[in-house]
Amino acid sequence: MNRQYSMHYQRRNQPGCGGCLLILMLIVFVTGGAPALINFLGTLFFSGLAGILLFVALFWGFSYWVQKRVATYEQSQSESHNRFVWLLVQILMHIAKIDGEISKDEVQTIQRFFQYNLHYTQTKMLWVKELIKEATGSTTPLESLLEEFKNTFAYEPRLILLELVYQVLYTKSSVPDSELDIARFIARYLEISAYDQRTIEAKYKYHNRQSAARSGDLAAQYYAVLGLDQGAPADEIKQAYRKLSMKYHPDKVRHLGDEFQNVAEEKMKEINAAYDYFKKR
Repeated sequence: MNRQYSMHYQRRNQPGCGGCLLILMLIVFVTGGAPALINFLGTLFFSGLAGILLFVALFWGFSYWVQKRVATYEQSQSESHNRFVWLLVQILMHIAKIDGEISKDEVQTIQRFFQYNLHYTQTKMLWVKELIKEATGSTTPLESLLEEFKNTFAYEPRLILLELVYQVLYTKSSVPDSELDIARFIARYLEISAYDQRTIEAKYKYHNRQSAARSGDLAAQYYAVLGLDQGAPADEIKQAYRKLSMKYHPDKVRHLGDEFQNVAEEKMKEINAAYDYFKKR
């Protein structure tokens, strides 16, 4: 039985200042604000315990700063945006767990994806790292996450999710069949059409335009972007262009936040480039 989303995802509250009193006591204690403790303070300094206490205070202060920045950013975003990112991270971590363990390289791959592909700032990356840490220990089945996603988001955000899944997979030089099978399973579970799934997967086989151009295979890349077999007639090219243009219109994912609207805009640029290429021919 699927548990409700609210049992998994919760906005982070601003951190309290329960440790402020402790820090104040440490400052008073270390600086000798309490005369009765002067002799003990001397012992602390000479024994090195003062340094340990200072290190603990600095560590707590840094943790507080991180929590505050993460909570402030998270609360500034829409519920749809935060749910989308939370589910995206959970699903990507499930893919990383396919071989039974999550390697450091796999975690870094996901982090680099958010940093470089989605252009996340330092504050956003702090949030993503918290989500990754949460997902690492999660035991929620993939099916439950996908069911929640399907019930929460319309078809267009599902396409964006699948697009992002393939983007992460193809950051590797060689994508294992087992991971491609999970991506295809995600597409079926989210009720994404076979045509749309094939379009996304085929595009990433030719994702490097410069490589395709050097090998004389630019046409194959653009057929893949439109989800068509090579040599498709002009009327099929036009029909595919119209369908994809409607599905990936940036306004349909505006509620997910700027970074995912940008993903849709980049997809539209690819679709337009493919259509322009065949029109010129």
